[in-house]
Amino acid sequence: MKRISILGSTGSIGTQTLEVIRFQNRTEEAFKAEEIEVSALAAGSNIELLYEQILEFHPKLVCVWSPQKAEELKKRLKKEGILPCPELQSGMEGLVSCATMPEISLVVTAVVGMIGLRPTIAAIEAGKDIALANKETLVTAGHLIMPLAKKRGVQILPVDSEHSAIFQCLNGESGNPVTKLLLTASGGPFRGKKKSDLGQVTVEDALRHPNWSMGKKITIDSATMVNKGLEVMEAHWLFGVAPDQIQVVVQPKSIIHSMVEFADGAVIAQLGTPDMKLPISYALFYPERKALPGERLDFWSLTEIAFEKPDLETFEGLLLAYEAAQTGGGLPTVFNAANERSVAMFLNREIGFLDILSVIRGAMDWYNKQTGENAEPDLDTILELEQETYDWIEGTYRRNQTL
Repeated sequence: MKRISILGSTGSIGTQTLEVIRFQNRTEEAFKAEEIEVSALAAGSNIELLYEQILEFHPKLVCVWSPQKAEELKKRLKKEGILPCPELQSGMEGLVSCATMPEISLVVTAVVGMIGLRPTIAAIEAGKDIALANKETLVTAGHLIMPLAKKRGVQILPVDSEHSAIFQCLNGESGNPVTKLLLTASGGPFRGKKKSDLGQVTVEDALRHPNWSMGKKITIDSATMVNKGLEVMEAHWLFGVAPDQIQVVVQPKSIIHSMVEFADGAVIAQLGTPDMKLPISYALFYPERKALPGERLDFWSLTEIAFEKPDLETFEGLLLAYEAAQTGGGLPTVFNAANERSVAMFLNREIGFLDILSVIRGAMDWYNKQTGENAEPDLDTILELEQETYDWIEGTYRRNQTL
């Protein structure tokens, strides 16, 4: 039996991970012995859903980010007489505990944001394989994570559909030179629009993704195409290729999830319906492929697969991401932190949609002006730079906006 921990169990990836586990543990073969045991769950503040997950999956350890919410959950479990009652922890200490439990072998890192850095590093240090759904881990600290994983003999199994697709395309190709990675993008809800069309879009408009069901933050990132830029940076570290060897291709139906071009000119692609449970299952059970319910591709009804170039003038976030990836050092952290904060501001209706890019561009300019040598930062420096970026946004950017 495989024992796992899920960091971010109440989010989009976390809940879909539990769906996959629920299905596999209920199959006829699995009645004899469960495929996977969920030993630890960690969530932010959604203790209602977390309570239901505890009742179903019986984890031994649970973390709630908020100490107050953790105490609320503890009282409810005690009042309801839930047995066995899991150990409850909170904050970063609790996240690290969930990531390093002695009995687990795999940690699903599905928390959003740079909060995932410390527990991911702690899990790798403890020799746990990582099912990686937290982009920020590699975007800001890929230069730390990948050498550490190699040193500890730990597998980094991508959960993002695009990176999982590349990972699958590379299976069996060890030693064969790769010339290009082709990351596909749906184009999001505003594909075909120009910048002049986007000045008045609402939060609701931006959250209407045509193909994928995701959390709010990643859905907004898809609408700006910043998400694809983060994926470029992530692929750079995951697969050891230069940023200029990674090409973004718009494929509106999200049928081709990504491709790999080899030195002989052959291109291998991974296709499937747009369902996140496929890459989640592949990461959980690798190298096995387990049966999954769901829609299958019908090539008789699929008359064509069209491709487009990304519009880098309208979706400037992708262009800025390439700049951050090629410059390296602390710039990817600034890019990521500025995007995180500006997306939160947009979702809170404090700024407009196009202001997201204005914040990112401004933060990168601020960093470039005040930085001399752009060395690769250690973990403490990354987290300090994140806070400095937030401080710049709260201070200089907001002040300039009110003048």
